[in-house]
Amino acid sequence: MAHVKRSIIEAKAETDCLAHALVIAIARLTKDPNYKAYSQGNKIRPVVQQLLQSAGINLENGGWVPELQRFQDHFSEYKIVVYGGLNCGDIIFEGKVASEKRVNLLYDDVTRHFHVIANLTGAMSKQYICAGCRKSCDSGVTHKCSEACKDCMFIPPCISTHVRIPCGSCNRTFGSQACFEKHTKNKLKGKPVCMQKRNCAK
Repeated sequence: MAHVKRSIIEAKAETDCLAHALVIAIARLTKDPNYKAYSQGNKIRPVVQQLLQSAGINLENGGWVPELQRFQDHFSEYKIVVYGGLNCGDIIFEGKVASEKRVNLLYDDVTRHFHVIANLTGAMSKQYICAGCRKSCDSGVTHKCSEACKDCMFIPPCISTHVRIPCGSCNRTFGSQACFEKHTKNKLKGKPVCMQKRNCAK
């Protein structure tokens, strides 16, 4: 399917394919002007070598969970997710970081090769895939996620800190600044969570 689907970008490299796939995926997310060249296998080798050197990772024997975890530590602003197939539950690695910037990779265990999933719903032939519970359905509007944040109702759930930030409008508290900001923007039935969920001041 990696050869057929336009939503999957093949990493055109016989070696270091994990690093190639990461460079291509991040170039796509950041709208790097070299993204098209990278996806075609051009201009990418020096960038891959620089990445391996700066991250201190050797892929001579291939890359698997230990290398994925080290790449995740290096790219801390992105959440790396690796699928072993084209079903929502086929996740074989998921970085433990709170980031909405997802790098979705596909691992072919026959050829032992990594590819880039450019469009998750397209690759899996689904209308909607929830980032929280990973279930698919016809619409994100009708989906009731069991993994939504209990404070701001955002999917996936926010990671709470040791502080609680109060809101003077809804009289509720939030576990992080990001969660606080999301509760004013995330909407339920057309209105922000701040207007939908409120604590009585008395």
